Parts: sequence; C-alpha cells; structure tokens
Amino acid sequence: MYVYRIVKSKYAADLSGEGARLFGGRWNDKGTPCLYASESRSLALLEYTVNVNVDDIPRALSLTTIEIPDNFHELTIPELPGNWRLAPAPANTTHFGTALLKSMIAPVIKIPSVVIPEEFNYLLNPLHPDKNLFRVVGIQDFIYDLRIKSI
Repeated sequence: MYVYRIVKSKYAADLSGEGARLFGGRWNDKGTPCLYASESRSLALLEYTVNVNVDDIPRALSLTTIEIPDNFHELTIPELPGNWRLAPAPANTTHFGTALLKSMIAPVIKIPSVVIPEEFNYLLNPLHPDKNLFRVVGIQDFIYDLRIKSI
C-alpha cells in the first residue's frame, strides 16, 4: 500500500522522523520520532496546508510516496481521546500517540484525520524493529498553489 507526504525537498527521502522528534506533532511528544503520512495525495496536501503558515511555505517542496506494509494497527474514533480534534493539539493526544509509538504495537498506525475524519493518516514508527517494511518509492517536485491558502 502507498501513503503520501508533502515535505521540504531536502527531507523528501528522510524516514527518520527527526522533524516530529524535534518539534512534536498531534500524535507525538517532542523527543519521540514519528513520520506522518496520508492515504491520498489530496489529504497530504490538506494536512500540510492546515499545519503551515503561508509565509513559511518553501519553494522547494516534494511529494513523497512511501510503500508501507498492510499489517498496520488501525485506530477508530471511539478509541481516541475525546478532544482529539482540537487545535492546537491537546497534550493528551500527544501523550496518547507517544504511548502507542513506544508500545511498538506495529510499525504503522492508521488513524483518522482531524481534517476529514472519514479519511486516514498513517503514523510510521522509525524506531519499530520492522521499520524496514516501509520505504520511499517515489519523490516528485511539488508546486504549492498559493490560492489554497487565500481561500
């Protein structure tokens, strides 16, 4: 199965989760590496858009395609913290995700998107012993259409 990320081009091939380790995210505390990906290119764009300021969008972006195993752990909305959709992300979601990642339950965790809960994002765990089951299979230049942010 393939998942997608939109990232600064210099990080397009990076599967270390270093950015999320340094800055944290909705589903991981600072200090815990994690790689965020989406089930479609369009969801990857929406996720990128809601998480970046228009002034911070770099000229050099890439769309990365990652192949992941089909044996991921899937979470449903009732299993998530009650306030999981709040922005900014509440601390209990970062702690919840960090605990999941540290549990090593699976190399990949499927989780509903905050933007469109009927669609899914994938948390790739670069510390999992089976991390070699996900790999970059494509990188292409991506030009961000600024009209999206002006809506």
